[in-house]
Amino acid sequence: MIYDTIIIGGGPAGLASALYLLRDGRKVLIIEKETVGGTASSTPLIENYPGFKAISGSDLTSAMFDQVDELGVDFEIEEVTDIKVDGDIKEVITEDNTYKAKTIIIASGSSYRTLNLPHEKELIGHGIHFCVACDGPFYKDKDVAIVGGGNSACINAYSMSNIAKHVTILQNLDHLTCEQDLANKLEKCNNVDIIYNSGIKEYLYEDDTLTGVKLEADGKMQTLKLDGLFLNIGLIPQNGFVNGKLDVDQRGYLVSEDGTTKVPGIFVAGDSRTKKYAQITIAVADGTIAALDAINYLNK
Repeated sequence: MIYDTIIIGGGPAGLASALYLLRDGRKVLIIEKETVGGTASSTPLIENYPGFKAISGSDLTSAMFDQVDELGVDFEIEEVTDIKVDGDIKEVITEDNTYKAKTIIIASGSSYRTLNLPHEKELIGHGIHFCVACDGPFYKDKDVAIVGGGNSACINAYSMSNIAKHVTILQNLDHLTCEQDLANKLEKCNNVDIIYNSGIKEYLYEDDTLTGVKLEADGKMQTLKLDGLFLNIGLIPQNGFVNGKLDVDQRGYLVSEDGTTKVPGIFVAGDSRTKKYAQITIAVADGTIAALDAINYLNK
């Protein structure tokens, strides 16, 4: 089968692209590496998506998927390892299969950034986590820390304040970088503290389970005992499968200001591309633009 469009990534950008293409009567395949909704699905609370005063990322992206599923999208959970972009028919290669399409939309998004400290990999899932919506309930009435000071970190800290006994935000700057409304909410939480100008130097553990961290704050070392730690320090683009066929910047993001690439018929949307801001609303807009550009390309 030759699809009209293969969308790499099943997050908000990819789902928005699929919606517009399917409504135009196109045959569409979404290939997603992990789970429907991508990274957005792990966000416990979203309060800045139009139409919803408050909604979880999993509920929002599930509703998006249900919409395209009803329109007949094909969906595969596979990891893309390579793409072939020469000629009118493109190929998307996964670990197990090769799929063909007239156009490709890359919406593969990003993965969680880590601190790359010793024993970190072994402690992930054993005290170190990324997703409060997934793992936060395990720390009811316990002491946890959130690493980061942006929107994601502060949303997670606020959510954990309703679950944990105490929450410590570890921010490497002298201020939070989240929206002011979030900062105001955190100030009102009597079980949330913030340690500014701080950085974790060492993980403490016992029986392969995190027990705390050694950190440096304002030039002084201290030990913080913890039951759990959530890393919310940014994302890394998942564009490795491009393998030099498209232009990327020094961080690995696909270079594109408008969703087009140097290869006709290849488009990019969402957190896969260079942009000033990373927001779900922007990802959805990106996905819409990429789909409309793909439709125009297909109509030529």
